[in-house]
Amino acid sequence: MSIYVGNLSYDATEQDLNTVFAEYGTVKRANLPTDRETGKVRGFGFVEMGDEAEESKAIEALDGAEWMGRTLKVNKAKPREDKGVVGTSGVDDATRGNLRERI
Repeated sequence: MSIYVGNLSYDATEQDLNTVFAEYGTVKRANLPTDRETGKVRGFGFVEMGDEAEESKAIEALDGAEWMGRTLKVNKAKPREDKGVVGTSGVDDATRGNLRERI
């Protein structure tokens, strides 16, 4: 499971995250998602630690901590929700036919 790190400075790097979280154990991975259009970091990231004990220690120590001028929000990452397949329920047959032609 990963750790969610929110309210990050836009100047933070993956190496910065790695350095801070390494104080609490082995960092397997640090990831800062970027905006597709601008390529800039989006102000949040994910860190994967060596085991759950290390994750818990990092969360306890860093949630609410000040870092790079910001108050961090650190907790266990929630799994992505499966958005599923877009359906055509409630769409009349003529419109459904148009949708199929366009897809």
